[in-house]
Amino acid sequence: MDQSKTLTSPDVVIVGAGVAGIYMLHKLRNMGLKIVVLEKSDELGGTWNWNRYPGARCDIPSLEYSYQFDEELQQDWNWSEKYSAQPEILEYLNHVADRFDLRKDINFEEEVLEAKFNEESSLWNIKTNKGNYESKFCIFATGCLSVPNKPDIEGLDKFEGQLLSTSYWPREEVDLSDKNVAIIGTGSSSIQTIPEIAKEVQNLYVFQRTPNYSIPSNNGPMDKEVEADIKSRYTEFRKENWSNGFGIAGISDEALIAESDIDEVNNQLEENWKNNGLGFFGGYADVPVDANANEVAASFVRNKIKEIVKDPETADKLCPKYHIGGKRLCVDTGYFETFNQENVHLIDLTASPIKRIGECSIEADQEYEIDTLILATGFDAMTGALTSLDIVGRNGIVLRDQWEKGAKSYLGLGVSNFPNLFTITGPGSPSVLSNMMPSIEQHVNWIADCIGWMIDNNKNVIESSIAAEEEWMELVNEIAGMTIFKSTESWYNGSNIADKANAFLPFIGVPVYTEKLEEITSNNYQGFIFDLSNK
Repeated sequence: MDQSKTLTSPDVVIVGAGVAGIYMLHKLRNMGLKIVVLEKSDELGGTWNWNRYPGARCDIPSLEYSYQFDEELQQDWNWSEKYSAQPEILEYLNHVADRFDLRKDINFEEEVLEAKFNEESSLWNIKTNKGNYESKFCIFATGCLSVPNKPDIEGLDKFEGQLLSTSYWPREEVDLSDKNVAIIGTGSSSIQTIPEIAKEVQNLYVFQRTPNYSIPSNNGPMDKEVEADIKSRYTEFRKENWSNGFGIAGISDEALIAESDIDEVNNQLEENWKNNGLGFFGGYADVPVDANANEVAASFVRNKIKEIVKDPETADKLCPKYHIGGKRLCVDTGYFETFNQENVHLIDLTASPIKRIGECSIEADQEYEIDTLILATGFDAMTGALTSLDIVGRNGIVLRDQWEKGAKSYLGLGVSNFPNLFTITGPGSPSVLSNMMPSIEQHVNWIADCIGWMIDNNKNVIESSIAAEEEWMELVNEIAGMTIFKSTESWYNGSNIADKANAFLPFIGVPVYTEKLEEITSNNYQGFIFDLSNK
C-alpha cells in the first residue's frame, strides 16, 4: 500500500483537489514537505469536476486560463478551442496530475467534517468521514463557487419528476429530448445551458428573477497562428495581462468614455462585442466607477438584446436595469437568439413569483406541466465552502460564527483567531473579479513562500492580527465604494443568499493587490503575528 495514503500526521493538509489544491500539493511537495490532499469527490478537478451541465465552459480564453508555473507544460498542451469546454479543462487538470504524479497524495471520497486547532500542540486536528489527521498547517483550496444555493420554494422536495442542478450535473448522459423542462435562474451556468438544451426539449420554461448582461463569446477552434504567437512570448503575455485591472488580456484601463467621442466609443464597443467577450468594456476605465459612462456601455448591450430578440416584450424582460458589471458579466453562445425559438418561454419572476412546485408542475403566472426541473440558482459564493464546515480556531471560536456579520480576512489568505490556516483566493482578494487561474497561482506561491520563510526563520505559528484584518477589509470596501459594484445586489456581496451578511468580499484591482502583497511580504509579512501563544 502507498504509504502516503495512510499518512495521518502530515506537515500540511490541503482540503480540495481542484485547480488550487493540486498546484498547492505540487508546490509544497517540491519543498520536501509531507502532504495529504482530502477530496470529497472520487475525481479531482473541483469546479470542473462537479459542473458538467450542457454547454459548460470557461469564460476566460484557454491560453490565459491555464497554469504558468511550468514552461514545458505551457508549450506542450494544446487547446482545441478559444474558450475551453468543461470536458477539456478536466482532461487538462488530469493531465497535470499525471504529469507531476500528484494522485498518490490525494485521498479521494474523503470529506472534511471538522478542522479544530489545538492550542497546546499548535496543530490542526482534522476529522473526515474516514478518519482523523493531525497537521501543522491546514490549507483550504475549496473554491469560491462550490456550495450550491438551494432555493426555498414550497413543494420542491415533493417534486416527482427529474430534478437536476447545474452545480452537480450527472456524469451519465441526460436525455431531455421531447420533454417539458423548467429551469430556474438566468446566471452564467443557465446562460450556457439554455442554448444547448433548447435544441432538444419540447418546451423550455425559463424562470428569470434578474436578467443578466451577456456578451457573445464568438468561440471557435483555436487559431493556431495566435496560439503560436502567444507561446513564443508567454512570459511577456502573462505579465501584460497581470498589469490590467482584472488580470485578463484586452482589458486595459487607459481610455475614458467621458472624454471620448461617442461615435468612437460605440465603434469600439461594437468591435469588443464581436471579439472580446469579458473584455467588452474595451479598456474604458470609467465604466466601473462612473454611472454615466456605465450607462453608455449598458445601453449598448440592451440595444443589442433588442436587436436580437424578435418579440419586444421578451426582449424588454431580458434587458437588465442595473449597472453593467455590477453582477458578473456573462459570456454566451447564442443565448439571446434562443428566445426566438417557439419552444422557449420566458417567465418573469419579478411580475409573477413562483408560488409552489407540484409533483409534476411549477406554478407562477400559470401552472406549467413539466417532466424535468433544473436548478441554476447559483452559489453561496466565496464563503460557503468554509462556513459549511466546523472550522474551530483559538478559544473554541467557530469560523461561521466569527463571520456571521460579514466575512473578514487578511489579504484573502489568513483569518484572525485561526493560526496556521490559509485560504486560497479567500474573501478580500481579487479572486472572482480576476482571472482565477493566475490568482490561484499567486496565492499558492505566496503560501509556499511563507511556509518556507517560517521554516528558515524557526517560526512555528502564523496568524493575521485583528487590526491588520480590520484595516484590510476597510480598504476592500473603500475601493468598492468608489465603484458601481456596491450599489448592485449580487453574490459579490452575499445578496443572493437569505440571511447572509451583506458585505462586499472581492478586492477590486489585480495590480494594486499585487503591489500590496509584495509590500507586506517584503516587510517580513507585516500584519501577521508569529508564535503567539495566546490572544
